[in-house]
Amino acid sequence: MTVSSYKKTMKQLEHKPAKLKKFLKHNVPKKRSTGFSNYTCEICGRKGGHIKKYGLRLCRHCFREIAKDIGFKKYN
Repeated sequence: MTVSSYKKTMKQLEHKPAKLKKFLKHNVPKKRSTGFSNYTCEICGRKGGHIKKYGLRLCRHCFREIAKDIGFKKYN
C-alpha cells in the first residue's frame, strides 16, 4: 500500500472511529531502523547512493561536488 492511498483511506474513515482503529492496527507503515529508505542525503535529501563512511551521510552526487573542499583527492 502506498503512502498516498494509506492517507486517503484514513481521511475516509475519520467519522468511523471503530473501523479507523482496526485499519490503523493492520495497515500503518512500520518504523524502519535500517535499510534503503531510512537514510537521506544531508544536502539534497536523496535516498539512494549513500556514502556513510567517516560520518559523511551524503549521496554520491553531492560528495563529488564537495570532495575537494573536504580534503579528498582523486587517485587514478
